[in-house]
Amino acid sequence: MARSKKPVNPQSENALDKMKFEVASELGIADRVRSQGWNTMTSADCGRVGGHMVRKMIEQYESGVSGSNTTS
Repeated sequence: MARSKKPVNPQSENALDKMKFEVASELGIADRVRSQGWNTMTSADCGRVGGHMVRKMIEQYESGVSGSNTTS
């Protein structure tokens, strides 16, 4: 079965793009991305961005889960 490139939640696409540029900025490659585009980035750079995005999403999830767990 072919995978769809459509996000599960279409409204999340802008948030993910924003996070992608934030991470690229943190890694010091945002200027290259703006001037040359993602198509010219190396797979190593794209992998670093993706890896950092996953770490951030896991941290956000864990902080949300731990903040909502209240035991009486």
